[in-house]
Amino acid sequence: MSADLRTSVLVVGGGPVGLATAMELDHHGVSSVVVEPREHVSYLRPRAKTTSARTMELFRRWGLADTVRQRAPLHIDWSKDIVFCMSVTGREVTRLTGTLGLALAGTDVAAEPGQQVAQPIVEQAMRDALGRPESHATLLLGRRAVAFDERGSTVVVTLEDADGATSTVEADYVVGADGPRSAVRTAMGAVYEGSSLPRSNISITFECAELGDLIPHGDAVQYWVVDPSCPGLVGRLDLNGTWWAISTYRADEEDDEDEVDATARVHRMLGRELPIKVIATDPWWARTLIADRFRRGRLFIAGDAAHQNPPWGGHGYNTGIGDAVNLGWKLAAVVNGWAPESLLDSYEAERRPVAQRFVAAAAENGKSGPAVLAAAAGLTGDGATEEAAAVIQAAKRTEFHSDGLVFGIGYTGYADVQTTNGSDYMPVAAPGNRLPHTWLPNGQSLFDRLGPELTIIGPAWHAAAFIRHAERHGIPLAVLDDPSLGLDAFFSGRLVLVRPDQHIAWIGRPVPDAEAERIVDEAIRGEWRQQP
Repeated sequence: MSADLRTSVLVVGGGPVGLATAMELDHHGVSSVVVEPREHVSYLRPRAKTTSARTMELFRRWGLADTVRQRAPLHIDWSKDIVFCMSVTGREVTRLTGTLGLALAGTDVAAEPGQQVAQPIVEQAMRDALGRPESHATLLLGRRAVAFDERGSTVVVTLEDADGATSTVEADYVVGADGPRSAVRTAMGAVYEGSSLPRSNISITFECAELGDLIPHGDAVQYWVVDPSCPGLVGRLDLNGTWWAISTYRADEEDDEDEVDATARVHRMLGRELPIKVIATDPWWARTLIADRFRRGRLFIAGDAAHQNPPWGGHGYNTGIGDAVNLGWKLAAVVNGWAPESLLDSYEAERRPVAQRFVAAAAENGKSGPAVLAAAAGLTGDGATEEAAAVIQAAKRTEFHSDGLVFGIGYTGYADVQTTNGSDYMPVAAPGNRLPHTWLPNGQSLFDRLGPELTIIGPAWHAAAFIRHAERHGIPLAVLDDPSLGLDAFFSGRLVLVRPDQHIAWIGRPVPDAEAERIVDEAIRGEWRQQP
């Protein structure tokens, strides 16, 4: 019996990670079908609000970064501060500046700075991009995947709409980006490992037109309320009076979400009983969970289906985007025929340790949440001291100045360098690491000059062995050989082989043909040749 639809890759889940997977596949000319129960993006629960500088670099590859910035209500120059205060309209304790990668514009560290933007805006931007006539993606909205039948070289997936009507899609591969209750993870037989913290938090979306004019601290990305009677966070969603808040439970409070008075909680955090309208509430628990496997056969999982991070530091959604790019280019390389299927084994090998690293960082950040900060700093409702400010600065500096964590994702033993205060970052050009970024003399980003697949940087005559091997075997290899760019000095005269995800596959001096063949073949199998 034939399926109703045929595609190379079926993506189950149309949140940001599922859409990003389709975007990456589309970037490489590979067809996909995205299945998502929600017909429309909901703006009631904004969820992730920090798009990291690294994620923005990945968006730039797809031509999406400018669209996201244009649609973001908070301009990149609007604020880069995190304010710690007794209440949003009350006394300031201290602040951190230049946070969350927002101050990186124009620096050599990154091709893009971070961006404060609510998750629904990013989702809609990707939906719009995938809906263009030239896109290789098909969005099937209002449907969910309910059964998976692996048939040798393909998987037949049964879909169900809201009325119970079913249809089938046949795909070479299936990617589960369907969140914590992932049907794909269940079909794989994978299970979460880790824990959930016992007390919940409440996210609240509310409107208050006059609040902005009453804040004495000036503009800030987040206001951390550290009064022990009402700990939490508040921030803007736009400049028209829409706000988000996270109210954290105190140790003496009952964990009964049915009895939460969202308006009262917001009033306490604001420090005034201003007229507000609660739009939505979203109870959640801080979970540190990672699936015991990310692949079984032709089934894969990514994003929240594979790992759950607490939101502290803003790494969960961004880690999921990294999953999507890593898996997406590899699936595309196999489907397009220039890489062996063994390349797909490297997805879990590379991304699961990254997930562990980010989950651990988020959990560590969560140990100094608003309520914990208040206790550690000895704060009371009477005010704040210099000693309290010093405690907060020490506790939160690494969380909000985390360039080394965001950019220092290395898939081998070479790690990028980050100083102990978390703010200074030195990229290392080594196999497995993200290619160090620089702005070129002509004003372009180095990343803009890379090809969509493999790229070798260096004089063509030095790279001749690599070029011959790629041409003989149909391996797409762009050559970046432009003496005017000064890259020979930037990489100390070495050749650099770069993967589609901007990570270095190999770096070294010119080599004979046989060695070049081994290096390229290892790269397209997801293996690493260590730096000589």
